[in-house]
Amino acid sequence: MKMIQDFDFKGIKAIVRVDFNVPLDKATLAVTDDTRIRGALPTIRKITGDGGSAILMSHLGRPQGVMPKYSLKPVLPVLEKHLGKKVLFADDCAGESAATMATALKPGEVLLLENVRFYPEEEGKPVLPETATDEEKKAAKAELKVKQKEFAKRLAGYADVYVNDAFGTAHRAHGTTAVIADFFPKDKIMFGFLINSELEAMDKVLNNSQRPFTAIMGGAKVSDKIMLIENLLNKVDNLIIGGGMTYTFIKARGGRIGNSLCEEDKLGLALEILKKAEEKNVKLYLPVDSLNGNKFDNDAETRVTAVDEVDDGWLGLDIAEKTIKQFSEVIENSKTILWNGPMGVFEMEKFSKGTTAIAKAIAAATQKGAFSLIGGGDSVAAINKNGLADKVSYVSTGGGAMLEYMEGKKLPGITAIRGE
Repeated sequence: MKMIQDFDFKGIKAIVRVDFNVPLDKATLAVTDDTRIRGALPTIRKITGDGGSAILMSHLGRPQGVMPKYSLKPVLPVLEKHLGKKVLFADDCAGESAATMATALKPGEVLLLENVRFYPEEEGKPVLPETATDEEKKAAKAELKVKQKEFAKRLAGYADVYVNDAFGTAHRAHGTTAVIADFFPKDKIMFGFLINSELEAMDKVLNNSQRPFTAIMGGAKVSDKIMLIENLLNKVDNLIIGGGMTYTFIKARGGRIGNSLCEEDKLGLALEILKKAEEKNVKLYLPVDSLNGNKFDNDAETRVTAVDEVDDGWLGLDIAEKTIKQFSEVIENSKTILWNGPMGVFEMEKFSKGTTAIAKAIAAATQKGAFSLIGGGDSVAAINKNGLADKVSYVSTGGGAMLEYMEGKKLPGITAIRGE
């Protein structure tokens, strides 16, 4: 494995896995958020600036075969604007046209390949009828695995080196995220700047955190975060729980939660987490008051109650003032902060106050010297909505990948480069 900053790309063709899975306007197909495109720019500029050429591959959406609405063409004008140069486009990623264009690529040039998920070989998931037997499924999967290797080998043949800079898909064992690395010598594979910075931020939080270390977990379900919570209980001083999962904990402790979201089959698990936190001397903070609505709607009537006294017919949809004050004090006295998941139904303005307050508390702590890592769609959205992206230490681009890495899992896209 090479470090990209030490590698000289002069006269070298690099095939780069980027994450251009960006949101598009449904009517115009224009890119509505170019964050991921901007994230790849340092790596592309390093390659072309050295006198090398960059062949970019990415997926967009979840197409079933070739579907024009999932074409990467809308990315072109945005990428060209940021790079200040023309970007070539191959209307296929693994056909003759792509191979020909890759061969003809000159130093300093950039070529974007069409959506790699137009080929089932990328994901390695066979499309089968529901009536398929287990034997048929097994045979189809084995056949596609062989084709996946051929697909990855074909793409690898375009270039001299492979660079993975798509952290958002690093937890997938796909053709362009993991398998392709097998077709390059170990000194010709590397991470791009984006993945390097992601890993550095996560490793700092997991393995080199300053104390007190506070993790803030939000979102709907305990089951979605259980592995992360269990891993963090070995590392944190404070664990703050918010969002819909709050009410599973509150009911497990005997509280009244009205019609609030609750995983009935996870009540025992919630009690187990509370017990483990106590055993490990982790201070676990649950909300003390709740902003409730009489329906799941921005136009709902609202009332504030103690978090364990939500009336029947009402549901908890955000944290309220006492909780905001308590959580903010814990956060602002922390030296390391990890935030994943909202405190309430953030997408509804009426129930976004708690999440916004947490975002501001994290920014305030960061300004006082704390290291803060933000990950997960709603948490990142809250940071961006409040213009705080430059007021926190690191905003992760990979939701699922970040979760799995923080859980302690090995990610195929990372392992393929590191050789673990």
